[in-house]
Amino acid sequence: MFNLDAHLGVHADALKVRSQRAELIARNLANADTPNFKARDLDFRAALGAAGGAGSGVQLATTAAGHIGARGGADGVSDAALKYRAPLAPSLDGNTVDVQVEQAAFAENAVRYQATLTFLNSRLRGLMTAITGQ
Repeated sequence: MFNLDAHLGVHADALKVRSQRAELIARNLANADTPNFKARDLDFRAALGAAGGAGSGVQLATTAAGHIGARGGADGVSDAALKYRAPLAPSLDGNTVDVQVEQAAFAENAVRYQATLTFLNSRLRGLMTAITGQ
C-alpha cells in the first residue's frame, strides 16, 4: 500500500509551519503601533517537531479533561515553538515590533514557503508521471 505522507516526507508539515509563521509575522506587523505589544516568532525546528516532522520527540498526553493540551498556542502552535522576539531598540510604549525586522522575516519566510511548494509540486508531478506512465 502506498503512503502519501511517507512519500512527501516532512515537507507537508513544513508547509503548515511556514503558513503559521506567516500569520504570526503578519500579526506582529498589524500590531506595530499597539502599546505593550510583544512581537513573537516561531522556533521552526521545535514547531516542525511538534507537527510530527523529523526529530519529533516526546508526545504530550492529557490524563483529564481539564488539563492543558499538547498544543498550547491558540493557533495550533506549541508553546515550546512560540518565542518572544528580542527587540533591537525597544520603544518607549513597550512595543517590541521592529517593522524592518518583521518585513525581512516575512520575506524570508515567503521565499522558503515558495521553495517548499515547488518541491512538493515536483514530487506530486513525479507521482502523476508514475501513475499515468507518461
